[in-house]
Amino acid sequence: MAELKIRSKYPDSLKSIVESALAEKLRSLEAGIRRTEERIQEFEAKYQLSTEEFLHRYENDEFTETLDLDEWIGEAWMLSHLREKKEKIEGIEFVD
Repeated sequence: MAELKIRSKYPDSLKSIVESALAEKLRSLEAGIRRTEERIQEFEAKYQLSTEEFLHRYENDEFTETLDLDEWIGEAWMLSHLREKKEKIEGIEFVD
């Protein structure tokens, strides 16, 4: 596991600032994940397909490209990206 060291004249304050910033970023990511999941659920209900099945069929050229389907692909990519960022932040551990 990689370790990052930051020096400061005020280490307790710095730690508090960094922890607060990470907590806020985590809340923002969680809100984005919820919104993205809701949007994906709308597509799944509209097309009666899971996103996984849609992406598989789309990759096999079973759909004609439309703006709606492009948005669905974008939402699926965004959800993956947001979850990855959330996981990285959750993996941060402060060591003294």
